[in-house]
Amino acid sequence: MSRLLYELAGEDPGRRFSPYCWRTRFALAHKGLEAEGTPWRFTEKDRLAFSGQGLVPVLVDGDTVLSDSWRIAEWLEEKHPDRPSLFGGAPALVRFVNSWADTALHPALARLIIMDIHGCLAPADQAYFRQTREARFGASLEAIQAKREVELPAFRKLLQPLRGALAGKPWLGGDTPNYADYIVLGSFQWARCTSPFRLLAEDDVVFDWRARGFALFDGMAAKAKGYTA
Repeated sequence: MSRLLYELAGEDPGRRFSPYCWRTRFALAHKGLEAEGTPWRFTEKDRLAFSGQGLVPVLVDGDTVLSDSWRIAEWLEEKHPDRPSLFGGAPALVRFVNSWADTALHPALARLIIMDIHGCLAPADQAYFRQTREARFGASLEAIQAKREVELPAFRKLLQPLRGALAGKPWLGGDTPNYADYIVLGSFQWARCTSPFRLLAEDDVVFDWRARGFALFDGMAAKAKGYTA
């Protein structure tokens, strides 16, 4: 297979949990494209030197090397215009969802699962993760996650834009899923792969949407190593 995707993994190489890598996984599946996944860990920056940076996802497609999930999605859309569209004719709206997930959803979600992520990592990666995340959040990982029961209602309130967007439509993309769905599904898959913490009430429309999203592409996300969502 000529297409290779570098994906963030835990100590167990089968536990692939990056929300950004999952965005790319969903995007490839949406386009009907396959890619061989290879596990990569936080402290293996040298393995990505060929890409000119040190973060995943990195997609190698023949002679083309791409990084950054949004750039990869744009490239897939441009390279394969004959396959189902990722953006549904509204790239600016999808880019808004991308920005909302990066700047609002992820910081709130990370606070609920941060020690659980740490527990999935190899020892060398645990040290890196603790140092970088404690500097980012200004507290110990233990102290951050200790507040998650108190912070859960605020997290659920943060999801209200999703509930509004899903009113009367099965997907954020409308009648069919598009990259907007995959962006947010990638965030929830990040949590499912690393943490047993229950984020959603079962009567929440987002709970149903997430289940349907994880079942897409023959249950690609649901079958990945993780916990019951």
